[in-house]
Amino acid sequence: MLVIDKAKTACSNAKQEVLDHFAEVSKMVDVGSGAKREIDDIILTRYACYLIAQNGDPKKDEIAFAMNYFAVQTRKQELLEQRLKEWERLQAREILTISEKELSGLIFQRGIDNAGFGRIRSKGDQALFGGKTTLDMKTKLGVPDNRTLADFLPTITIKAKDFANELTNVNIRKSDFTTETDITKEHVKNNSDVRGLLLKS
Repeated sequence: MLVIDKAKTACSNAKQEVLDHFAEVSKMVDVGSGAKREIDDIILTRYACYLIAQNGDPKKDEIAFAMNYFAVQTRKQELLEQRLKEWERLQAREILTISEKELSGLIFQRGIDNAGFGRIRSKGDQALFGGKTTLDMKTKLGVPDNRTLADFLPTITIKAKDFANELTNVNIRKSDFTTETDITKEHVKNNSDVRGLLLKS
């Protein structure tokens, strides 16, 4: 019972409702010659079993088995979460590629060349990264020269860049911007606004 009491204390300290995980019940058991007797018992949730294993004696086979089981399950969950995060990042990166292609297409339609597009995107990055240029960020993150910065950014920043791109794309059409100066001003504003949202969160 000492181990269970420790597990209950751990449960309570974790701000969990003890009775939700350690349900005290009674059950009838055979005591011989057809007679039955009522005894106290506890129904445990998976979480309660984990707490008992953590507070038990690992020299006991059952506790050692439980400890190993929960360690394996925890590692599986960590790997699953890691893969989900990687998948989410890849999805965000693909979406960013689409919004960048749309932005470049709109810019080229206005008669602005590749160099102009590069300047616009670079100034947008500088606004998003608080004054740091694309090259500054590549150096900071150790990005190889032959790779793009976005391949090494965290998911939230990739989504921020995409959101700023989408705002610029919408407003280029809405306001019919035609010059590099106007588009740059718009793109810088959108990246600055998105940076402000990130800093507030």
